Formats: sequence, C-alpha cells, structure tokens
Amino acid sequence: MAEDPNCLICASDAVLERGTAFRFEIPAEPRNLPAFVIRYQGKVYGYINACRHMPVQLDWREGEVFDLSGHFLICSLHGARYLPDSGLCIGGPCRGQRLLPLTTKEANGMIYYVKPITAPVRPNPESTE
Repeated sequence: MAEDPNCLICASDAVLERGTAFRFEIPAEPRNLPAFVIRYQGKVYGYINACRHMPVQLDWREGEVFDLSGHFLICSLHGARYLPDSGLCIGGPCRGQRLLPLTTKEANGMIYYVKPITAPVRPNPESTE
C-alpha cells in the first residue's frame, strides 16, 4: 500500500485571512524544516519559513509574517517584502527571489501539506552490478 502523501497541518479555521501564520515543521534530514501556511484572498499558501536573503525565519513573533497592511509578507530581521500569493520578493536585499513554496491542499475543513513525490533511483547504466 502506498504511503499517503498528505500530512495534516491544521484545521482550516486556524488560518484566518491575512492573519497569523500557522507554523509547522516538515520532516527532513539532517533536521526538520520550519514552515508556515497563510490565507490570502481566500486561498491557502504554504512556504518554508526562511528568508531568501539570509536563512532566518520571517517571523520575529511566532506566526507574525504579514506586514501591518496585510498585503505583504515581511522578514522581521531586515524588512524584505514578499507577495503572499507567489512568494516573490518585491523589496529588500533579495528582490526578485522567491520564498520556497509548499504544495498545500484544503479539504473537509482541514489544511494539508502534500509531500513531494520523488522519482525512484535509477541504476547507473555503466554499473556492472
């Protein structure tokens, strides 16, 4: 039986429009990756919680990733501003780069992280094994 690629993050009502981000971790080696989901214009978006300028988490206070206007995600360390719906940096030292997106799914009142499907490792054609 195949492993379910969907990992429950939280209930849909835990992520309010332009509100506090819901933080979670993605299992990874050698350590888990911090991540968050937000709701913007009615849709849920997920990103790795790391600024593209320096690998620091965006939020100074847990889940506070929107600027005061609610129109941009902002890095609390140096003020890089990102579009919530694409992760594109439109201001700051990493202008033109993007936050690393996550595939999310909202169904039956819950929000899920959809794990990427990795291709099977192909044997090396030059190998004698």
